[in-house]
Amino acid sequence: MPYDIEDKFVIAVASSALFDLTESDRVFMDKGEDEYRKYQREHEHQVLQPGNAFPLIKRLLHLHTGETEDQPVEVVLLSRNDPDTGLRVFKSIEHYKLPISRAVFVTGNNPFAYMEAFNATLFLSGNPADVKEAVEQGFPAGCIYPTDYIDDDEDSELRIAFDFDGIIADDSAESVYQQGGALDSFHQHERLKAGEPLPPGPLLRFFTEISKLQRRELEKNRSNPDYKPKIRVAIATARNAPAHERVITTLRQLDIRVDEAFFLGGIDKNRVLRIFKPHIFFDDQVGHIEGASRIVPSVHVPFGITNNKGRQAEQPPGKQSN
Repeated sequence: MPYDIEDKFVIAVASSALFDLTESDRVFMDKGEDEYRKYQREHEHQVLQPGNAFPLIKRLLHLHTGETEDQPVEVVLLSRNDPDTGLRVFKSIEHYKLPISRAVFVTGNNPFAYMEAFNATLFLSGNPADVKEAVEQGFPAGCIYPTDYIDDDEDSELRIAFDFDGIIADDSAESVYQQGGALDSFHQHERLKAGEPLPPGPLLRFFTEISKLQRRELEKNRSNPDYKPKIRVAIATARNAPAHERVITTLRQLDIRVDEAFFLGGIDKNRVLRIFKPHIFFDDQVGHIEGASRIVPSVHVPFGITNNKGRQAEQPPGKQSN
């Protein structure tokens, strides 16, 4: 029977996001492809350490009862490697017992081109150039940054935090602020538009699929009060009153609930992220990601006006071998 990928919540992940490829990337950059290929073969049975997206992917893939048909999330590996050098990644996937069975190896090309073929809602990579190009072509993608975060294996809950403008919603409201340069003008605009939902942003579909998983968890809790829901979702935005109302209007139109919302009005997002402790945080501004990535796994989505007129994603260093 053909496998219907359209019924699945699919995430595409590069090996540079799923595993720590620091050493093998160093070999590739310093010694070239032939030595890299030799290195990967020689270390084929040496398990790779978890990468910065590993806490998210592990928890998403464990959101099932043990039956294959009840696994709500599909993860597809999209890799710049060829199948030969990529074998080490699959052996590491097997070691960690991650139910990932599908992969694309493109031998140095940009793998995100195959996102639509797999119905992927998000492409996570450690390669900023790939991510930038993907977003420019209209694909939902994010570059995950290096972090000092240490995952707690005893913590089975999955916590995800999102910025709002440029992530869940588009950057049309942000454009008003960037072009006008005055906070009062932005607040006046958003007060007038308070009852009008914002257009979709680059990660809206991913956000919606996470919400569906959350509803599923809540339904389990209603049928079994002893079951503790495993997903918590937060929004951490620089908006504050009166601009907060349009966020709520947009969420109501989407029929999506969030567990926590932080309308920070310029307060450093790290102050709440330290307490919420997300396993992944998405933001469209490099300045926010550079700070947050020190304490939680963080993803820069290079979308919209803040990235077109400001700094581009310069870190982390490009990883050509993923």
